[in-house]
Amino acid sequence: MTCELCSTAGGTVLWRDALCRIIHVDEPAYPGYCRVIWNTHVKEMTDLDAGGRAHVMRVVLAVEAVLRDVLHPHKINLASLGNMAPHVHWHIIPRFTDDPHFPQSIWSVHERAAVQRNPADVTKIASALQTVLGPGIPIGGYHPQPVM
Repeated sequence: MTCELCSTAGGTVLWRDALCRIIHVDEPAYPGYCRVIWNTHVKEMTDLDAGGRAHVMRVVLAVEAVLRDVLHPHKINLASLGNMAPHVHWHIIPRFTDDPHFPQSIWSVHERAAVQRNPADVTKIASALQTVLGPGIPIGGYHPQPVM
C-alpha cells in the first residue's frame, strides 16, 4: 500500500525542513488552511521524542501566528487527526464568522452557503513563515522520501 504523505507533498509546500513540512490546502471556503506534516511515519505525538514534539509544536504555532497576522481571521482551529495516514499532522484552519461551518468544525454539517473569498496569498504566507522559522530546505523540486 502506498502512503499518500510519503508519495506526494500533500499540497502546495510553503516551508519544509528535515523533519516536517507546511503545506497549503486548496479549500476555497477556507483560505489559508494549512497542514504541518511530519515527514516520516509517526502516528501519535507521544511517539515523537521530546525534541520532535517541541519542534512540531513550534512549527504549528508559527503557522498560527503567521495566519493570524496575514489573514486576520475571527479564530484559528488546530486539529491533529491522522486517522487515515500514519503521519503526525496538524490542521491549522483560519475561521471566519461567515464561513460555511462556523461556529462548528469544518467537518460538520454546513451552517450556510460558502462565501466567495479571495484566495490566500500563499507567497506572502510562505515568506512570513520563512521570516519566523528560517529558510528551511529549498522548496523547489520537492521529493518526498518513501518510508519502507
